[in-house]
Amino acid sequence: MRVNTILSACCLIMLASSLPSWAQVRQQTQTTTLSGTVESIDQNQRIVHLKTADGKFETIDVPKTAKRFDELKVGDKVTITYNNTVTARLKPPGEAPVAADVQGSNMGQSTQPGGNAAAHKTITATISAIDKNTSSVSFVGPNGWKYSRRVVDPTILEKVKVGDKVDITWDTDLTVSVQ
Repeated sequence: MRVNTILSACCLIMLASSLPSWAQVRQQTQTTTLSGTVESIDQNQRIVHLKTADGKFETIDVPKTAKRFDELKVGDKVTITYNNTVTARLKPPGEAPVAADVQGSNMGQSTQPGGNAAAHKTITATISAIDKNTSSVSFVGPNGWKYSRRVVDPTILEKVKVGDKVDITWDTDLTVSVQ
């Protein structure tokens, strides 16, 4: 499994939760944790290879915004914890679209590299397809952003139609600790 850019990876998996309802429903938080020992570091490409306890190797792309990357060394024990919570809300007709993105971080401010980062993002997307056979919905959002997701509760598919607008909000936080 390739773990993409630590902070950018949030964007790739923020909507990983299935949408259980269209009123306004906050999902349970999904937590993903990756722990391992630094096996190699490519400073030029900002790539770290971790070996997990079960002997698997994971690749981490570290963004240029990550401070103190140069202090990381082979043999360091690293734990990355990612939390994701998704909210979906069917927009009433005529309500203005939303595009909000708030981020914060204290990465690199402690004695060891690492720290915390958080993001709160909301976008308005349009339902572009509904597939009742696979219980999935496809969306198109700002700048041509496209996304399809399986819906856990198929009765939701009866409540929406192609062309409906949905506000999708996700709250994420990332903690990186280096021992």
